[in-house]
Amino acid sequence: MHLIARIICFCLLPLTISAWAVEPQPAVRAAAEDKAQALEQKAADKQSPKTAPEAAPLSKSEAQAVDPAGQAPLDDALTCLSRTIYWEAKGGEAEDMEAVADVVLNRLGHEGFPGTVCEVVKQGSQKSPCQFSWWCDGRPDQVEEEQRYSVAKEIARKALNQQLKDRTGGALYFHDRSASPDWARAYIKTVEIGSFLFYRPKDVAAR
Repeated sequence: MHLIARIICFCLLPLTISAWAVEPQPAVRAAAEDKAQALEQKAADKQSPKTAPEAAPLSKSEAQAVDPAGQAPLDDALTCLSRTIYWEAKGGEAEDMEAVADVVLNRLGHEGFPGTVCEVVKQGSQKSPCQFSWWCDGRPDQVEEEQRYSVAKEIARKALNQQLKDRTGGALYFHDRSASPDWARAYIKTVEIGSFLFYRPKDVAAR
């Protein structure tokens, strides 16, 4: 009888260990989202760094725990930034993706733009043309290429951690090389990176 009980316990042990391994995931995800929110606020307060909150950096494992399948609602900073990087530049090099992240972070808290990443990404979807075309192009927003989305999330993590150098010269706008929007004439072109051209208003100094 004791032998049977021991065998049963031994057989159940892997299941118990597996449960332990899976159970912390929601907690890791929630903690990562909280960290991203604090980092987002710090980035938005870049004009007043002394008042910015303390914010611990996101680790790679924490970032990858958020929206792992690219199917989650767009309601946290890391997911909104990652999905924007993915859809705007998933076919480009890492430099293209980093530059898109730069524009989002440059807009964050800047005069005329919202104070959260998700609001920046979704700006204009109610009354005027979307600032980021992927957000209101009528197509599904779920990720199609897991590996490219993983790259996008890693870039988003570094951007929120403020570990990336701004490649765009303080740009607040960009467009694809294949386009020639009228609005571009009113701005200063700061740089060309991959498939994109980047701009800032004439009265805004590069950061």
